Formats: sequence, structure tokens, C-alpha cells
Amino acid sequence: MGWAIALHGGAGDIPVDLPLDRRLPRESGLRHSLDVGIAAINAGLPPIDVAERVVRELENWPDFNAGRGSVLTADGTVEMEAAIMDGKTMACGAVSGLISVINPISLARVVMQKTPHIYLGFSAAEAFAREQGLEVADPSHFITPENVERLKQAKEAKRVQVDYTEPVTAIRGENKLLGESDGGTVGCVVTDGLGSLAAATSTGGLVNKMAGRIGDTPIIGAGTYANSLCAVSATGKGEAIIRGTVARDVAALMEFQGLSLEDAANFVIQKAPKSTVGLIAVSADGSMVMPFNTSGMFRACATEGGHSVVSIWA
Repeated sequence: MGWAIALHGGAGDIPVDLPLDRRLPRESGLRHSLDVGIAAINAGLPPIDVAERVVRELENWPDFNAGRGSVLTADGTVEMEAAIMDGKTMACGAVSGLISVINPISLARVVMQKTPHIYLGFSAAEAFAREQGLEVADPSHFITPENVERLKQAKEAKRVQVDYTEPVTAIRGENKLLGESDGGTVGCVVTDGLGSLAAATSTGGLVNKMAGRIGDTPIIGAGTYANSLCAVSATGKGEAIIRGTVARDVAALMEFQGLSLEDAANFVIQKAPKSTVGLIAVSADGSMVMPFNTSGMFRACATEGGHSVVSIWA
């Protein structure tokens, strides 16, 4: 079936009447990042390089909850996390608690390639990033006015907020989506159709999360996973994704039950608590799925055969 690529920008209860000034920038970010990925595939880059490159683009797009657009903790700080995995070699790297690294996904890749470990976090990960010459910025670079306002709304509502929520009350006479972020966790999965696969995921986590909270994104087998059969990146409520070992379960159903990618992914989504999970996945033969049990998921995909989609709702 040839190569295939899919990417996401977060799943949640996304209102169907999402204003155009908030919808169009995210759709543009998905389209731009998809085009970057397609160009990288056509240039002959391996899936692990393509996945990292696409997620870097999404991290640099401020309308998503990753990198520059990361949401704030209860302390008003940013704590970013990311993971990347090569399905052919099973090599993987993950990071958490980043406050200054411009592209967390690239640090995860360096952890994978240049350490004997898989996972580094917080000050040690920051120090390693500087040692390796990765681009960093003052933490204030990531504190945007929009995310300061979202944190304020979440605190007023006394809520820890995932990527999106339904409007539940009015604040100052206006209908607000409490704690809402302008975008969600980002991810990319790629197959070259020749047996190589890769998955990459990056996030700023939850609005108003406790400092030190770690979500599903950097946990291999929960939010990110790849092997010789498939590559998976998940998004949604991190605690539910961790409990369900969502990404690994898709691969396990294919490996041990002989399910197709579509059947495996749909089974995992259906057994997850309602309105908690979305995922993107590709298989070694070029099959691709993007199921979710939330009201929507920002997503995009393309195949070697010319199929290309950018979408939000079912």
C-alpha cells in the first residue's frame, strides 16, 4: 500500500461551532505540518526522522498544546513532555518536566540516541539538553497571554482541564470554555510501507495540573508506541490513557490476536471511558486509522496513493 502518515493536534469535546478564528489556525497548522511530512517522506527520510520533523513543526505552532503553545501548571509554569519510538529497532526516548527546551521531541530523540536510558526528566533533562546543544529559551518564552487566561479560568472553575471541555458556566457574562487550551497534544505516526515505522508525541499536559504531574505522552506503551506491526500516538485524558495502556494495546491486539489495525484501534477506543481518548495509527503495510471517542480530534493524514485529509469531527 506504500507509505502513510498521520498526525493529530489533540482530542476532546470540541464544539462544532468552534469560531473560525480559532479553528482555521489549527487546520492551517495541521496542513502545514502534513506537507512538511510528505516532503520529508518523498525526500527519502526514514520514518523516525519524518515523525520528529513533523512534531517539531507542531511544537512551533502556538495554537497547539505543545512546545510554544504549552498550557500552564497550577504554579503558572510550563512543564513539557515528549516521546519518540522507532518501530524497527524498538529504540525510544522520552522526556518530562521541560521548562526551556524549544523542541522537546528533539530532546527525546537525543535521549534515545545518545544515552543508555529511555526517560529523563526535569532539571537533569534540562541540563542534558544544554550539554547536547539543543535550542533553549527563557521560560517566559512559553508563558503566553492566552494560556495565562486559560489558567485563570481553570482556577476559577477549580478544574484541571484537558485539551477541550464543554461550556459549563458563564464567566463575566460570557460563555467560556473553562480552562480550554487553543490546541491539544500533538503527535505523528509514519510508515514507509517497507517495514519501518515510527511514532512521536509531544504535549504541555493539562491546564492547571499539579507541578510535577506526568501524563501519558512520554510513557512508552501508553501515549506513544511503535513496533514492527504498527505505530501509535494517543491524545486525550492522560490518566485514562495510562490506565488503558492504549498505544501498546493496539499493537498487542494485532500481535497476539491477529486483529487488523482498524479492528485493534477501534476495540481500544471503544473500551476506553467515553470522551477520553483519540489516537492515530499506521501499520507496516500502509494502513491508517484515526479513531476517537470524544466529540472531535484535530487530525490530518496522507498516503502514497494521493489520499489526503485534514479534519476535526467525525
